[in-house]
Amino acid sequence: MILPTKHIPQNEALIGVGATLLAHLSMPMTFSGLWERLRTEPNVGTFERFVLASNLLYLIGAIDIRDGLIVRTAS
Repeated sequence: MILPTKHIPQNEALIGVGATLLAHLSMPMTFSGLWERLRTEPNVGTFERFVLASNLLYLIGAIDIRDGLIVRTAS
């Protein structure tokens, strides 16, 4: 579910959803604002998958929360 497999394509794995999330996070946004932007993306699908992908990105240090906004971290 986190990584693509033979039965789970890359865009449906959480890492793929996270990539979509990062692509839309060009500037700091609220969590609800980011969800509104991504809710129509087919590979994001549900709010649950959005939250799981956000958690994954936070755990690996790709995003952070500053002043109530989600921001991309410097690579």
